[in-house]
Amino acid sequence: MLGYSMTPRLQTEGLVRHLGGRNVVDGISLSVPAGQVTCLLGPSGCGKTTLMRMIAGFETPSAGDIRIKGESVINLAPNKRNVKMVFQHLALFPMMNVGENIAYGLRCQGEQKSEIPEKVRKVLDRVGLPGVEDKRIEQLSGGQKQRIAIARCMVLQPDVLLLDEPLGALDLKLREHMKIELKQLQERFETTFLYITHDQSEALVMSDQVAVMNAGGFEQIGSPRALYDDPVSGFVAGFVGDANVLPGTIDEVRGGEARVTLDGGGAVLARLADDSNTGDRVEIFVRPEALRIGGDNGSGSLSGKVDSLLFNGAASRILVRLDTGQLVEVADGDQASEVSAHDAVTVSWQPDRSRIFVRRPGA
Repeated sequence: MLGYSMTPRLQTEGLVRHLGGRNVVDGISLSVPAGQVTCLLGPSGCGKTTLMRMIAGFETPSAGDIRIKGESVINLAPNKRNVKMVFQHLALFPMMNVGENIAYGLRCQGEQKSEIPEKVRKVLDRVGLPGVEDKRIEQLSGGQKQRIAIARCMVLQPDVLLLDEPLGALDLKLREHMKIELKQLQERFETTFLYITHDQSEALVMSDQVAVMNAGGFEQIGSPRALYDDPVSGFVAGFVGDANVLPGTIDEVRGGEARVTLDGGGAVLARLADDSNTGDRVEIFVRPEALRIGGDNGSGSLSGKVDSLLFNGAASRILVRLDTGQLVEVADGDQASEVSAHDAVTVSWQPDRSRIFVRRPGA
């Protein structure tokens, strides 16, 4: 974001949370730049919420440090840390109207009574809901409740806003709308968001920086494009965005590429992304948009039949059942008009648009 340095607003160093005989969070170090959105992305149970709760002060780390604007807050109570948290279920007070909900935190921190109405009015203007002070919470739509929850936090001018799966309770269409609106609100308030989700679409759309978590640690931290185009592990390649995964064995290494014989037959070229070598059991990850029907883009081609055509607008897919038995997704593009269900086809890709990683346990 323009106008901000990369100086961290929030930092964690070697953060550990030991629970039930294991490290739920295992040595996490993270820098969250001021004025940006950093997303914690990972499957359920990977430690995202535990990490967030330690930052908020609701859980005590077993080891490590947490700093806000360079100052350690590890020994501060939650109400002494200038961070606020928005939960999935928002926790708005149903017995209070909108204005009273937003004013609650101001009253708790001793704001002058005469100044509260103006601060409430201004924050409602900024979230695009002017004049709703007297509305009851049950009169609001899901998206409006989301914005009121943001306003209630932002009126307190936190250094960092923590959001734990804030869109998880919304229906799909509203969730798609709100992830864009949340990003716009963050830019409007010029604040720092740390955002938890297991939805990779939310992470890619909203974030300046994404930290992919797995089993209590970070697999990769980077921009959404870096994670999508250059994953550092099979876990990241398979978790961030859609990917076809083709298991096989390396026959030959050729510089930065390798020839892989696939399980079930067929040999292809793909780009090495780790230190896998000849004889290793590996997986090839190829994005649907990298696959082409017909021809040979340099990788060698695989034969199969069109299984079905799935129309979903810009996200439409052609499903191809390879002769190996593997089902792969090909991004539609302009290719659907050229094929029909049950047509015999070949698929191929450019080797540099694929990635080879050592086979994941259990794969």
